[in-house]
Amino acid sequence: MRILFASIAEKTHFLGMVPLAWALQTAGHEVRVASQPEMTDVITGAGLTAVPVGRNHRLYLLSKVENTVSPGKPLFDMSDERPEQLRWDRVRPGYEQLVQWWWRVVNDPMVDGLTEYCRQWRPDLVIWEPITYAAPVAARACGAAHARFMWGFDVFGRMREQFRRLRDDQPPQKRADPFAEWLGGRAERHGVEFTEEMVTGQFTIDYHPESVRIDGGGHHVPIRYVPYNGVSVIPPWLRVPPERPRVCLTLGTAAAERLGGYEVPVAELLDALGGEDIEVVATVSEREQARLGSVPDNVRLVSFVPLHALVPTCSVVIHHGGGGSYCTPMLNGVPQLILPKLFDAPLRARSLTEYGAGLTIDSDAATGANVREHVLRLLGEPSFRQRASRLREEVLAMPTPNELVPELERLTAKYRPGPGQPG
Repeated sequence: MRILFASIAEKTHFLGMVPLAWALQTAGHEVRVASQPEMTDVITGAGLTAVPVGRNHRLYLLSKVENTVSPGKPLFDMSDERPEQLRWDRVRPGYEQLVQWWWRVVNDPMVDGLTEYCRQWRPDLVIWEPITYAAPVAARACGAAHARFMWGFDVFGRMREQFRRLRDDQPPQKRADPFAEWLGGRAERHGVEFTEEMVTGQFTIDYHPESVRIDGGGHHVPIRYVPYNGVSVIPPWLRVPPERPRVCLTLGTAAAERLGGYEVPVAELLDALGGEDIEVVATVSEREQARLGSVPDNVRLVSFVPLHALVPTCSVVIHHGGGGSYCTPMLNGVPQLILPKLFDAPLRARSLTEYGAGLTIDSDAATGANVREHVLRLLGEPSFRQRASRLREEVLAMPTPNELVPELERLTAKYRPGPGQPG
């Protein structure tokens, strides 16, 4: 088969797809990865064939301009479950905000180029990360099957269900659908009609284990999380077992590279942990390190270290709730302290905390004192390690990327309309 992975130009959205792309390629399938031009080196650095399409998006530049015009204006929160927030007069304008200031901005520059390439190359299956809505348009235009690959909780599918439920309760003249109007207009240019599969895919590949994931609806296909952290080198200090309990503090790469900084007071957290009989490894960008000044003697500052090598040596991981930071400790049975702020991170934190494999402090409330208190709880109470170990067993029971290949072959045959037939 010919299989095309598609992602907007967001490195963290793409990295989780790499092990499945490798598995499909080593099984004999022809694999390519389409993205906007700035992702080319990231894709080829993973040993995959890159197809640059369209032009780079300008989301973060526009976000800075919008924040200047309307400082402090938050993006609509798809993870909010409070009944007072799930009203039509809030959901409809909020959903429109997501379309106009996020999904349209990142997808419009690649819809035409991706569709043109798919019609030329004729993939059998298109696998897309859940923000790349250009991909289902292109898949339907060329007659390919298509599936989402989740890097987070499926708030997209769930929000769509909530929106449609509220919309259907409105009088006909008030049933505006900003998503269908936007993506349907782009699809129409290529002779394709909008369908709900353009939101959720024909099926969804998801590496969150059942105990902690949320259901976004549709055909769910589980896969075991396999870490890929990009081009990596194991430093000498990481080859030696730690002499004291090791605590990792990682706040992801996107915050420093895309969002202008971290959401928590890093210096305060490190100072608070400095008095404990632990070793702290903090992955902090070089730019942010320069702002910290001196750090306690038990803190090791690194700009990058591969999490899949660091986490197995740790007793606790403190992080912001990003995909790799969340799933790598799960894979290794390590308790987590999550400091969530954005998007689905609060949902992930709550799910893990309710399961008993970690604790949560909202990033706005994170101080040195309460982070130290929570870390000491995670180190001192065996139940957290026990629950984390049980969650690891659930992760290891999920199909590996290699084991999933025959199922993807079957699903492609099931969902692919056939040559010359739009989806």
